[in-house]
Amino acid sequence: MSGKSHPKRAHAAEKPLAGERVLITRAKEQAGSLAEELEALGATVAEIPSIEIRPPASYAALDATLNNIESYDWLILTSVNGVEALFARLATLGFGPEKLLHLNIAAIGPATREKIEEHGLPVDVMPEKYVAESVVEELWEQVRGKRVLLVRAKVARDVIPEELRKAGARVHVAEAYETVVPEESRARLAQTLHDPRQRPTAITFTSSSTVRNFVALLGSDNPAKSLHGITIASIGPVTSATLRELGLPVGVEAKEYTIPGLVRALVERK
Repeated sequence: MSGKSHPKRAHAAEKPLAGERVLITRAKEQAGSLAEELEALGATVAEIPSIEIRPPASYAALDATLNNIESYDWLILTSVNGVEALFARLATLGFGPEKLLHLNIAAIGPATREKIEEHGLPVDVMPEKYVAESVVEELWEQVRGKRVLLVRAKVARDVIPEELRKAGARVHVAEAYETVVPEESRARLAQTLHDPRQRPTAITFTSSSTVRNFVALLGSDNPAKSLHGITIASIGPVTSATLRELGLPVGVEAKEYTIPGLVRALVERK
């Protein structure tokens, strides 16, 4: 018996997503890393963002907070978008990252931590599970009597501020950006779903906002029917809960709530 591997089997092992058409719903600025990983594994990728990142209506509240940042003990960041918006605003105000050196910093997950560390700041806390509830659990014993700044999107879950206030923290929430529905995606999404040559075999969702905005773009009374036969891939339990809330079945859920984890979930379902 020959020890050589069969060429087709070797190709399948190297390109486990060959033949898959995967639709990415992330914001345009963030879709690249996911697209690259999927394409490297053989998938054909379409990018139709269901969220667009925009500045807040006013920076007045965030600016006031940053000008008084010395009075805070903790900084919590829950997304890469929040990190980028925060440091961009610091620079606009004429401050460098050293303005935040006195703070204890918590990041919700590895991508957020990495982005913070790129600015030369250490991350003191990152939970094992990358969800708001785990951030609360990690910080519960550390924030009593402390002033905590949470930098986030305009619309977000209130788990962190509500629960940390119960733990005795004084929590201030500052909006650094907002997410909106990109209307130019509506026609592209309809065309992609209705063309058999383009219709995806899987759609990835990386946050609750991507789910809600996607359903708005879909404009269907029965989204599950519109997406029949398409695998719905979720980055984690919070996103999955939003999918189910809006009537969409979760086909796969990442075990690690990261982009690599989401890609692995798609590969392992094959």
